[in-house]
Amino acid sequence: MTHHRLANGVRVLVLPMPHLRSACVSVYVGHGSAAESRRNNGIGHLLEHMVFKGTTSRDARAINVDAERLGAEFNAHTDRDHTAFHLRGLAEHVQPFVAMLADLVLAPSIPADELERERQVLLQELTEDEEDPLSQAFQLFDRASWGLHSAALPVIGQRRTLEHVQRDEVLAWHRAHFVAPAMVLAVAGPVDPQAVVSWADSAFAGALADPPPPAPSLPTWRGGVKARHLAGHSQAHVVLGWPAPTMQADDPAPALAAALFGEGMSSPLMHELRERRGLFYYAACSADQYATQGQWSIEASTAADRRDEFLREALALVRRQAQGVDADDLMRGRNLMQVRLLRDGERPTRALEDAALDLLFLGRVRSLDERLDRLSALRAQDLEATFAGLLAQPVAVGATGHLGRAARQQIEDVLAQA
Repeated sequence: MTHHRLANGVRVLVLPMPHLRSACVSVYVGHGSAAESRRNNGIGHLLEHMVFKGTTSRDARAINVDAERLGAEFNAHTDRDHTAFHLRGLAEHVQPFVAMLADLVLAPSIPADELERERQVLLQELTEDEEDPLSQAFQLFDRASWGLHSAALPVIGQRRTLEHVQRDEVLAWHRAHFVAPAMVLAVAGPVDPQAVVSWADSAFAGALADPPPPAPSLPTWRGGVKARHLAGHSQAHVVLGWPAPTMQADDPAPALAAALFGEGMSSPLMHELRERRGLFYYAACSADQYATQGQWSIEASTAADRRDEFLREALALVRRQAQGVDADDLMRGRNLMQVRLLRDGERPTRALEDAALDLLFLGRVRSLDERLDRLSALRAQDLEATFAGLLAQPVAVGATGHLGRAARQQIEDVLAQA
């Protein structure tokens, strides 16, 4: 893997994978929804959609035709701390892919008629999200975690932003955030790194060298309960959790704690609470460590009359891990994570994302061996300390679905007793 900084500040990351015959080309921009305010929440996600609707040199149809005639397909995503745009196709077409992506991210025209059409599409996407009880539980969990801080804002945005945001606001957001020092061009495949740098130097010459806006302030953890009854649902959907270190901490312990606690049917979460007690059909545990914030969470969909029992037992199970991590659970969790890291390293799109985010937020790219070694070095006492550290903070809970009118007080009572 090699990386190079262009004169204007764009970083070029190349991951040679000579065994492939296809190539992945992506552009990562180091700003996501956490950089937004409550007034403009969702503008970054809207911009992600709008770059495909026209540039100063191509309309939406030409953008799609240019990629598809080469057998390639665009993709993109917005997250809390970054936005990314992707093309995957034949390795022999990397040079035009670099040029196509540069055109998208540097020169979107945001056509007024396309903005109105895409506004309606995104409002439908938002409606779908609003009807997803677990997604709504996560949004309430975020609000319980961080209150009114921008860290709690949903990536998809809010209806009032999507209904009223204007073209000049989207262009201003692009002008402020899509600047050269905030960009990483990442390429994986059977490619020559020097050739990629040369193509990037030409395609990205027009990127503004202006400094990006300051990074958002880190949020203060709050904790507490947010609950919303949703008519027409028979289950309760619950997310509970605690703060986790940000990506910059470079701490693999929370992710390993989540894997040993809740990944796989033999994990404590699944074995004790699903297989033995039948408290839920679906549950998961995760450690989300972004550049802007971190959360360690447990999510579950359970029968409405077993919601409080699930919360009590889940909290008790976390306390049990703080008192002593089982050696078999630690081995299982570590091996699951090692396999995941190895598998991700063999997937060009995933390997590129890991490396690009490292470069954006750590200033260096961690090798696979380094990450595996850090994971192998963690011992039971390290994980016990991680669980104890979670419990030292106030728990946050988001709940939706079939709850009843007194759900918030009932959940607070369960937490107080636990």
